[in-house]
Amino acid sequence: MPQDRRPSFTRHNSQDMRSSSAPGGVEHAVRVDLDGMINQMPSGPDKDKFSKEMDDFYRLITRYLHEKKHSKPLDWEKVRGPKPEDVIAYKDLEQKDLKNIAPLLNKLAVLKLNGGLGTTMGCVGPKSAIEVRDGQTFLDLTVQQIEYLNQVSGADVPLILMNSFNTDEDTSKIVQKYNNHNVSICTFNQSRYPRFKADSNLPIAHTPDNKPGLWYPPGHGDLYESFANSGLLDQLIEEGKEWVFVSNVDNLGATVDPAILQHMADTDAEFVMEVTDKTKADIKGGTIIDYDGQIRLLEIAQVPKAHVDDFKRVKKFKIFNTNNLWISLKAIKRLVDSQKFDLDLIVNHKTTDDGTAVIQLETAVGAAIKHFAGAHGVNVPRSRFLPVKSTSDLFLVTSDLYLLENGQLYMNPKRTFKTVPVVKLGDHFKKVNDYLARFKTPPQILELDHLTVTGDVCFSSDVTLEGTVIIVANYGAHIDIPRGAILNDKVVSGDLRLLDH
Repeated sequence: MPQDRRPSFTRHNSQDMRSSSAPGGVEHAVRVDLDGMINQMPSGPDKDKFSKEMDDFYRLITRYLHEKKHSKPLDWEKVRGPKPEDVIAYKDLEQKDLKNIAPLLNKLAVLKLNGGLGTTMGCVGPKSAIEVRDGQTFLDLTVQQIEYLNQVSGADVPLILMNSFNTDEDTSKIVQKYNNHNVSICTFNQSRYPRFKADSNLPIAHTPDNKPGLWYPPGHGDLYESFANSGLLDQLIEEGKEWVFVSNVDNLGATVDPAILQHMADTDAEFVMEVTDKTKADIKGGTIIDYDGQIRLLEIAQVPKAHVDDFKRVKKFKIFNTNNLWISLKAIKRLVDSQKFDLDLIVNHKTTDDGTAVIQLETAVGAAIKHFAGAHGVNVPRSRFLPVKSTSDLFLVTSDLYLLENGQLYMNPKRTFKTVPVVKLGDHFKKVNDYLARFKTPPQILELDHLTVTGDVCFSSDVTLEGTVIIVANYGAHIDIPRGAILNDKVVSGDLRLLDH
């Protein structure tokens, strides 16, 4: 029987007994610890939600402990490239106009993975709140995209944000500014799991309180359980929705594509993963494989060390997962209710501030491809994968390489080649504030192929970069690129200081 799930989503207007040698072994000790934390909470919806999360975590850690003892490593000899029918070409799909597929759009929901912080780029708060283009954030652009979609088609496509406990409070405040927009926004939280000690396998948390360093969001593979636990999955199905389009909130290329939506409807596939051609910049990306006759997602963390170089070879594994996923809502419900989601575990070793070695068990949303009927990949153009993971990516999306229209970035038609330049900015540019301080205005890069900048370098306004440009300020040196400079296939090094008048 399906388990009772109380709604927990938010709609917005538009030294003791902790011994692993206890009876039943470590599993029993973990269960005792989890029950102890559950019993500290007063009765009510919060306790019910926490109890469900701890049950899900318990299933995850017991599977980890079992696999640690009994599972066999990946047999590399069984790893094959995908069968021809497992990945089809986007160009072979019948192209559709948004206006002509309104009935299908009315059966669609858009879900953005919004659990990450902007800390790696030196920002505070949710990554989705970082300004990426013309003073607009990832979330601003996403809302514009959905609003335009609804306006043009006459459909009612809702936007769903899966937050983590790290991003939920700030996001709930931010989305209030979209109340008067033509888009319905719902949020729900992914699970909150306790880190556990690497030696004893026992949780380091003693209470359910969300104390820093003790808890973690268990990767986006948690989407399925959290989506169902929130009550939102059932509600969408009751409203007649059939599919959900899932993507990372920082992928500016992940827009609703009418051709893929029509393909979902025509094929009755329960799961479609967008993949794109791999370049040397994508060698660590997960890829679709055939393993023992079954379609699987292979992540680099699963590859035996002896075969990592093999995995990175572009000639052997030619595509990678963009994490743009089209999934049947009813199929998610069926698999969650039957507890069939045994997603491949990602064992993440961490160290706490006090030096304790801990483990986080995580899963990837794309790994579920093996569980869905008719699951396959669609090889899409590179333009559908435009993530901003670093200031080097930010450099590209803020430049004249792209044009912005209705929240969507398009490559400038004035660029001769449709490939994206390789950009490598050094540590002086790593944080967003440092990056912004080093560019008076974004350089013009329509003819750029490759840019490498290291050291203390600053750019004045109206700089043009073409071909291959390498700028190196050695330790103790400083380079100013002057206003109006045109660098075409240049290497700049040494010390150059200029004053603008």
